[in-house]
Amino acid sequence: MKLVVLPTEKLSGKIYLPASKSYSIRAFIIAACGGRSNIRRPSNCDDALVAMRTAQDLGAKVKEIRKHHWQVISQEAHSRSKTIRVGESGTVLRIVLPLLPIYFSSAKVSGKGTLKGRPNGFLIEALVRLGVKIKGTGKNHGIPITYSGGQLQAGIMKINGSISSQFISALLIAAPRLSGSSTIQLVGSKIVSSDYIQMTIQTQKLAGIRIVKKSERAYFVKGNQQYKGLKNFTVPSDYGLAAFHLAGAVLTQSTLILQGALDDRLLQADGHILPILKKMGIRFSKTSKSLHIKGPQAIKGGQFSLKTCPDLLPILVILAMFAKGTTRFYDIGHARVKESDRISDLRAELEKVGAVFKEKKNELTVIPQNQYHLQKKLNPHNDHRLAMAFAVLGLKVGCQIENIQCVNKSYPDFIKDFKFLKAKAQVVK
Repeated sequence: MKLVVLPTEKLSGKIYLPASKSYSIRAFIIAACGGRSNIRRPSNCDDALVAMRTAQDLGAKVKEIRKHHWQVISQEAHSRSKTIRVGESGTVLRIVLPLLPIYFSSAKVSGKGTLKGRPNGFLIEALVRLGVKIKGTGKNHGIPITYSGGQLQAGIMKINGSISSQFISALLIAAPRLSGSSTIQLVGSKIVSSDYIQMTIQTQKLAGIRIVKKSERAYFVKGNQQYKGLKNFTVPSDYGLAAFHLAGAVLTQSTLILQGALDDRLLQADGHILPILKKMGIRFSKTSKSLHIKGPQAIKGGQFSLKTCPDLLPILVILAMFAKGTTRFYDIGHARVKESDRISDLRAELEKVGAVFKEKKNELTVIPQNQYHLQKKLNPHNDHRLAMAFAVLGLKVGCQIENIQCVNKSYPDFIKDFKFLKAKAQVVK
């Protein structure tokens, strides 16, 4: 399917923001690790549904007891062998790998689409050092991944955190189930997306697990801890998805109200969108239940590190195209190993509309132009965040976005909400 977006003068209206994909995934997997959990308003995106099925693969009973209210009851039953299908979810793939020796005597993890090109070598190598017989496909240990035996040993766990924090979250979730205590040591030139590590630890804490942060590169995990379940856990709304509508309001000088569960006690990496917008000169108001943005707005360029929030890059680049002054995004090298290469692929597509960039390995500078080309066909490279960013761009220049169904990975209601806010958009075959 394709989405045709026409230039739109004004957006207006009020929507309820979708739930956080990241917290939904963590909630279902952690709920499967022990206890009885109640999860309210989880995301209905493809990746969250994969996490729900994976919880069932780990033996949990998962049931919707009321609308938007799920009960998860963990089971200690183990299986000799299992095939786990994780769709296109990199988070579910990485988190489940250290759990395989705890639940199965052998297992195969498969996936599809963009997941095939995502690297898992650092995590696989760490698991092998810790006694697990596991192997992926190719030099980067892509899917399918096969586990053929061996137990995950407690102790010193060294893991490279320079390309993905998901490797660290994976070990953090498995380590409390081991018989001995562990210290997870983060190695590598830098640690990226560290806020996602804290999101994992916060969710574990709500389930009765204690993780001690010894330093920026070391976490102590006591063994033989019991997951006690998530009691009435409401999944917060997703700041990263809110960013697309906030940007749409800015580009069309519109007023929007975005409602949701915006509890700042639960950290979100993409929550950095708000201070970044402020630095770009964009005004808004926020409560624990809503975001209110009111036009007109002027966008200022600047310099922004996205080390902890690389998923914000696509939509921030769209805003930067219409800023007064250049904008430099740096610490973004890990954005190259997402669903797409979110630096080179984003640049190549936006150059079709006349955007001008300076690209380096770890940064991207946006040089605004007075005019852009209209009604171009843009390929999101099967990347949900590129697709939604291009839709927002279409509000200004019009465009046709290929393979728009890829937004289902994180935001299946995106097109419905986009049109409800009066965007001129239509799906065509």
